[in-house]
Amino acid sequence: MLLRDPIHGDIELSSLETAVLDLPVMQRLRGIKQLGTAYLVYPGALHTRFDHSVGVCAVAHRIVASLRRSGQQIPVELEDAIGVAALLHDVTHVPFGHTLEDERRLFARHDKGSRLADMFAGDLGNALARLGIRDVVGSLLGLPSAESVPRWAQDIVSGSIDADLLDYLRRDSFFAGLSQDYDDRIFRCFAEHGDRLVIRLAKHGMDRPDARSEIIGVLRLRYYLTERVYYHHTKVVAGAMISKAVEIALDHGVLAERDLLELNDWTLLDRLAHCGVADAAALAHRTLNRDLLKRGYVVSGISVPPEQRKSWVARYHASRIHRAQAEAELAEKLGLPFADVVLYCPALTAMKEAAVPVETSRGLEYLNDGGSGTFAEIGALQDRYADLWRFYVFVPAHAVGRAALIASEMFQTPCELALKRA
Repeated sequence: MLLRDPIHGDIELSSLETAVLDLPVMQRLRGIKQLGTAYLVYPGALHTRFDHSVGVCAVAHRIVASLRRSGQQIPVELEDAIGVAALLHDVTHVPFGHTLEDERRLFARHDKGSRLADMFAGDLGNALARLGIRDVVGSLLGLPSAESVPRWAQDIVSGSIDADLLDYLRRDSFFAGLSQDYDDRIFRCFAEHGDRLVIRLAKHGMDRPDARSEIIGVLRLRYYLTERVYYHHTKVVAGAMISKAVEIALDHGVLAERDLLELNDWTLLDRLAHCGVADAAALAHRTLNRDLLKRGYVVSGISVPPEQRKSWVARYHASRIHRAQAEAELAEKLGLPFADVVLYCPALTAMKEAAVPVETSRGLEYLNDGGSGTFAEIGALQDRYADLWRFYVFVPAHAVGRAALIASEMFQTPCELALKRA
């Protein structure tokens, strides 16, 4: 099958990949947007998990080709399996998955929980077994399997700098209408070292500044998109509203995690809007109409020291009970319905991609290892990334002023947004 992709051009899929792409579990991904609620800020950001999965498959083949050019012997059968695993890497995603899993911690991450194992025990596993690739693909995706695969092959699908990252950076930037990109020269830097996929920063015994520049370019783009798109406050509030609606629906028994694997973005919002639970329905209707709550209280690392941030994350991010109690207390003090107060406390931010294994003149190291002569750009990017952490209380527009005062007293930290307005 030949597909025309706006990011990678013509993508030719093998008969095996085509058979997997046509499975119902893959077609479901057409209805799940890659960037969740970012379309409310960037109207072009309507690309889907399906589009992204095809792109990851294409990038995985480019990485394999790069490894072959460096002298790596890779059987065709293994490359076929890597392509299929790349297609399936997001098969367990639910609508607004990162929002529900990472930001409000309602479910285990799609790549950490039991969903993939359950799928492999059901129709997906049966389909892959008929194609003769169930065990090898399962192993590539990190499942216990009777067929082992090299670690570097797993890294192509799920590593620090992998096919997933290199597709979504380019795809998200394009559909958000941004002009940022990385250079294709990065593909010349991949190598295998100690059974790991690494970025080769040395050649003929000497370190390569050009390769170092390429990896910095990728990490800069990762930061840029996080700052401009992934953490944009409008995207955040819309996602937080949907998450709270799902949480309320779960608590009332009108929605279960297993239901989400049969829903897409629009059918989930429609189901919430008609679920019969007033608070969940109200939040869903507001999101559908872009009648979003506003920032009533905002603080960042400027006001919240590291230890206090850790405490707040443990209390308001990891604990649904404590978060709901705080929302209920704020709602009572503000005289608002429970649905009109949404507290958002993300996990502490860290640039995990900076931990990519690299091959230098000294051997195998990690890019962000301070003991390996790390250059200043990496440390600066990691610091800037950590500084993106924000703690929010979202309320209706008419309650913004009061929310700033009450939340400042409740959390014993002045609202930074109020200070900026003054």
